[in-house]
Amino acid sequence: MRSASIAFALLLPALVASATETLPCPLLASAIQVGNCPDEAGLQYTFTGYCSDNRRMYEQDAEVCTDYQQYRKLKNVAHWESADGAFNAYLSCDLPAEQIRAARASRMTIAKRGQISLLACHYGEDNSISFTYRSRLQCKVVGDGHCAPAAACQAICE
Repeated sequence: MRSASIAFALLLPALVASATETLPCPLLASAIQVGNCPDEAGLQYTFTGYCSDNRRMYEQDAEVCTDYQQYRKLKNVAHWESADGAFNAYLSCDLPAEQIRAARASRMTIAKRGQISLLACHYGEDNSISFTYRSRLQCKVVGDGHCAPAAACQAICE
């Protein structure tokens, strides 16, 4: 029994150390679109179903149902992932894939949703592209979150 306690005591620092991660914003040059874009006929069909009278009766926010173009902007998205699958995003199908892959990280932010840390990497000058990493670990951005030098765009999660 004593040898098991000693082995556990020796392994504990290794287990704690492995729970710490340093996460840089991913390079989008190798990002992959893993979901398909909806076609126009499908969007029009789901607009009719989603914005039916029943939906408007039970939900307070029916603003997206007042105009098909607003609905299309909300629902015309595809799922994307970083090359390693750690970060993901739902991006507009109106954005060309070349533009997404050419985008460079501009800033990194952290938000909390319950016990989940949401680490977001924002890309482009207008920050219109965001890839998110979700973790139960506590994350902290290195520096001020701006990605002027590439090394500054990372977070440590413990």
